[in-house]
Amino acid sequence: MATKIRLQRHGRKGYAFYHIVIADSRAPRDGKFIERIGSYNPNTNPATIDLKFDRALHWLTVGAQPTDTVRNILSDEGVLLKKHLLGGVAKGAFNEAEAENKFQAWKNAKQSAVKTAVGKLNEAERAALKTRLDAEKAVNKVKAEALAAKKEQIAAAKREKEKEAVKESNDLPATETVANT
Repeated sequence: MATKIRLQRHGRKGYAFYHIVIADSRAPRDGKFIERIGSYNPNTNPATIDLKFDRALHWLTVGAQPTDTVRNILSDEGVLLKKHLLGGVAKGAFNEAEAENKFQAWKNAKQSAVKTAVGKLNEAERAALKTRLDAEKAVNKVKAEALAAKKEQIAAAKREKEKEAVKESNDLPATETVANT
């Protein structure tokens, strides 16, 4: 039986996530599978990958063939490198301790690169947010100045009406009250 390591689609329309499964090569994409070894969510930035490293390595060593996307995922996680290094140990090119040291060095470099990339993304988001906030503050300042000018015009017009009302009341002759005697 030929086995494949492939993705099994889940999620809703437009927001898919995938299970990484071991399946018979003749089984349908979302059909029966042998074992679930992880998940892949491309909707996050960077994509979230949860993988059972040992099981993926085991299935690769017994001959399971990954699809193109799964091959990229396994490569990013270091499973293919570990398999390659174990092949070198089996051929006697170096011992297992050297292979483990090489793998750990690669893993540390990969993690630092991911942290740097995430830091750059966060910094870019903060810069974009600051720019948007500054633009909004500028718009609000212009609106506040326009509102203050309008209120000043209304207050000036009201003062003018009051002055005219006082002026008119001063111009009117005083009315005498007629007393009934």
